[in-house]
Order: sequence, then structure tokens, then C-alpha cells
Amino acid sequence: MQALFILNAAPYGSELTHNGLRLAAALAKREHNTVRIYLMGDAVGTAKSGQKVSEGQPNLQTILGRVAAASQDNIGVCGGCMDARALQDCELIEGAHRGTLDQLADWSEWADKVFVF
Repeated sequence: MQALFILNAAPYGSELTHNGLRLAAALAKREHNTVRIYLMGDAVGTAKSGQKVSEGQPNLQTILGRVAAASQDNIGVCGGCMDARALQDCELIEGAHRGTLDQLADWSEWADKVFVF
């Protein structure tokens, strides 16, 4: 299966992004699946490197990194959303890249299933 996850919610404060990443990671572990993630809106903060979280809280950067390690060029981060939040390309975790809406459109056509959180 080819799955695309579009995440919109802030990385912390609600469980939407966490739950989306958990499902993406579970699917990415299965050999027959290819998973891509596109972060938009407040979710772009999920790809910021160097996150420090409170004890007992999940580190979403770590979960996203596991999915990024599953295949190359599979984590897109909305460039306009990055600009609106002053997030620089050099601040992104390894495996994530500045994306475009054209890329999101391409990935949407590529996917067998699209999950939106």
C-alpha cells in the first residue's frame, strides 16, 4: 500500500499529530507499505530538530524520524507554512525537506490511501 498522511495539528497540545504519526510508523514498519508524510499548518513544528519535551510526553520528532528512516524523501514540510512560522530549512530534522503544494498534489495522486489528521 502507498499511504500519504497529511498532518495539520500542532505537535503538542492535542493528540492528533501524535496519533497520525503512530499509525504512519506502524504502517511504515510493514514491508509491503510505503508511507509519506506531509506536514502543514501548525504541524510543521513536528519536523523541527532539537525538541525538548516534558518527561512522560512522547517526542514526536523521534517518531517522525523513524518514519523518515523507512524510505528516502518521504517527509515533506509545507514551505509557506514554514515561512509563516519562521522555520528555516536548516532547522528541519534529517529526512525532512521543504515541500510545495505541487509536491502534495503529486503525492496525493501517488497514494492508494490518504489519511488526514
